[in-house]
Amino acid sequence: MPSIDIQLLEGVFSDAEKAEIIRRVTDVLGAVGGEAIRDGTSVRVHEVRSGCYGYAGKALTTQDALAMRARG
Repeated sequence: MPSIDIQLLEGVFSDAEKAEIIRRVTDVLGAVGGEAIRDGTSVRVHEVRSGCYGYAGKALTTQDALAMRARG
């Protein structure tokens, strides 16, 4: 069954938000693949330490990600 890994910078999302991400990703797979797929879907959230995640050649920090969230 589907196995999904999501990587996020630590300290950007609360535990409640991470739980919602897991629920919504699972729900989307169920909507596309059916209830059996939904029930067999595994989602893992991996938090990456600040500064150990890169985008466009630049190491991002938790502060960078929080600033992105603030911009909407």
